[in-house]
Amino acid sequence: MKIKSVKAMQIFDSRANPTVKATVTLEDGTKASAAAPSGASTGKFEAYELRDGGRDYYGKGVKNAVENVNTVIHETLVGMEVENQCDIDKTMIKADGSPNKANLGANAILSVSLACAKAAAKAYKIPLYRHIGGICARTLPVPMMNILNGGAHASNTVDIQEFMIMPYGAKNFAEAMKMCTEIYHSLAKILKEDDFSTAVGDEGGFAPDFESDSVALEYLVRAIEFSDYEPGKDVFIAIDAAASEWYEEKKGVYTLPKRKLSVTREELCDYFISLKAKYPIISIEDPLSEDDFEGFAKLTKDMGTTQIVGDDLFVTNTERLSKGISEHAANAILIKPNQIGTLTETIEAVTLAKKSGYNAVISHRSGETEDTSIADIAVGLNCSQIKTGAPCRSERVAKYNRLLEIESELSRCARYGTRR
Repeated sequence: MKIKSVKAMQIFDSRANPTVKATVTLEDGTKASAAAPSGASTGKFEAYELRDGGRDYYGKGVKNAVENVNTVIHETLVGMEVENQCDIDKTMIKADGSPNKANLGANAILSVSLACAKAAAKAYKIPLYRHIGGICARTLPVPMMNILNGGAHASNTVDIQEFMIMPYGAKNFAEAMKMCTEIYHSLAKILKEDDFSTAVGDEGGFAPDFESDSVALEYLVRAIEFSDYEPGKDVFIAIDAAASEWYEEKKGVYTLPKRKLSVTREELCDYFISLKAKYPIISIEDPLSEDDFEGFAKLTKDMGTTQIVGDDLFVTNTERLSKGISEHAANAILIKPNQIGTLTETIEAVTLAKKSGYNAVISHRSGETEDTSIADIAVGLNCSQIKTGAPCRSERVAKYNRLLEIESELSRCARYGTRR
């Protein structure tokens, strides 16, 4: 079970940008690989994604990160017991020596961290979710499926970044996928009939030019009803505003870049409250900027049972999450392993969230690969929700298909996520 070698190579993600793929080989010959994703809408407090700069790949090359894996990380980890995930991750963090993994690169460290976990699971001849969560791993997450794209994820006129559906009326994950895919096809049909584009954004959702967010929400409701489901009962709506992208710190206002509209924090909060009153919205992600703990706390209180998710606010970081918990800012955290850089720290963030009564939503990034680790992480940590895009584009569908496999393996022990 000892690590014999750690190697990496540069591959490409779903946005045609380079990323890191690491392969860990054990002394018994067991091999496993993992790849790091990359975000488009990123928080300033995220772990550092090491890029080469320069002309090649418009500065987005990862040859330096790959070299760090092949030299420093390889030399540091060879001979370590692969099942000691915490020791492996802490050893890489120490070797990096920076507060945000800027020296070796969070993309280098994460790919190795996940590859080690996969290698350990493979050596033990158990699935990754079982290696992570043991016999308690059995929750299939409710998909928070992004079927309309805007913001930084699409070149259209819509400022809100993601419009998602959540099939809480399903009895299991397989039925949830049936409901979501039917709604996705219904939405395509309705958009075509109304002469809107059905081209898709980075995460596979449609990206038409709508006049407003309300129009996008109206189309979601229509698609749900067209599929013979009841909005607010069978299927709910979630949105990701990604409002940090809008905040102008010097002016103290939020400027919606596509509509060229500037509003105060209070006006923006009132806007989300008005949308919630009109549509079956159950979750709002990043409604305010990544520094506004006070605003998050007030909106969380004002919106009652609505799930308020901190993504850029928390960046999968236990220190920032602890601050949010103490100030009652948000009531859920988005979990993106590459925001923090190791599997161990990801697990720590989920554990703290659950202990504190916060929901934990496992999430992909807009730049994804065929790596399905987050599906196993979601089940292994019994997270009740997952974001991994539309049922379109194979790098998204791979995660859904992996969850279907897991549900089949778990059989009668599988439990579908429920609302808190």
